[in-house]
Amino acid sequence: MAVPAGSIRFNTDSSKMEIYNGDKWWDIDSTSPEEQTGGTRGVWASGNNPTYYSERMIANIATTGNAVDFGHLTQDKNSAHGSASRTRGIAFGGYNGSSRLAEIDYFDMGTDATAADFGDLSSERSGHNPSGNQTRMIAAGGYQPSCLATIDYITIAATGNANDFGDLSYSSKVSSSHYNSSTRGIMAGGGCPSATANNQYLTISTLGNSVAFGDSTTSTTGGSGMGGNAIRGIGWKSTDVIEYVTIATLGNAIDFGDANVNGFNGGGVCSSPTRSVAGGGYNDSTNQNWMSYVQIMSTGNAVDFGDLPRGISSIGGISNGHGGLG
Repeated sequence: MAVPAGSIRFNTDSSKMEIYNGDKWWDIDSTSPEEQTGGTRGVWASGNNPTYYSERMIANIATTGNAVDFGHLTQDKNSAHGSASRTRGIAFGGYNGSSRLAEIDYFDMGTDATAADFGDLSSERSGHNPSGNQTRMIAAGGYQPSCLATIDYITIAATGNANDFGDLSYSSKVSSSHYNSSTRGIMAGGGCPSATANNQYLTISTLGNSVAFGDSTTSTTGGSGMGGNAIRGIGWKSTDVIEYVTIATLGNAIDFGDANVNGFNGGGVCSSPTRSVAGGGYNDSTNQNWMSYVQIMSTGNAVDFGDLPRGISSIGGISNGHGGLG
């Protein structure tokens, strides 16, 4: 009988707890966001309304309620998408209203101190497709002012300029969601110049080009950020569609349920091992402040989480509990 993804066992040889990701058994990390920053934190960073913002907004993903302001990036901008390790948040590039940016910001997930300069991307751009694990962060594609296939990477614990990783199989900006385990990063769709349903993936610890994964259920953009845990990726679309994929396999996305609002176009997505939260976006001709969540390993419709401090779009979601962290 096949072992289902998400199964847990005690390995008597190594004396460690392990979880099955659908492909192989992993050690269960003994550290946690609770130990290091007081809980799994979702940070919504950058954006516009139409004013460009440097503010970061934060919520504890394990609870429900309104997000609050939580420090600043280095300057006002939108589409500075990124991710985090357990303790360090990263925001790549962005657009400040007059130019695309190469700068990389970093900040402590545990404090509201203003972000500092990490280094630069290989070129100025915005709207990247991020993925990563506890060690390495990847910025794939983006816009400058045409769509790019470039993939850059950094080592999170260091500072310095990004290095070349490879190329996407097709140019992409602002994928409708990003999913990853500690080994694999998936970019779902993207709009270049129009939205596509094609999904592609890369292996985080290696260098090289991305390859085809399968197709999304619909050709739309949506909320940007790490939408899932180490087993299942959750895609929040610009309509009311929510879909999922199994990260360790290849294949097309499957319907998960419906959003409780009219989608998260240009919104941000943050996740813990159990819950995926989407917030913000531009819908109904308005920048929205709504937030919704789903339980990742179930299926069903989204539930209200609370509100962001302001209606905002072109925002990136960053969390210290996403699938790349195990």
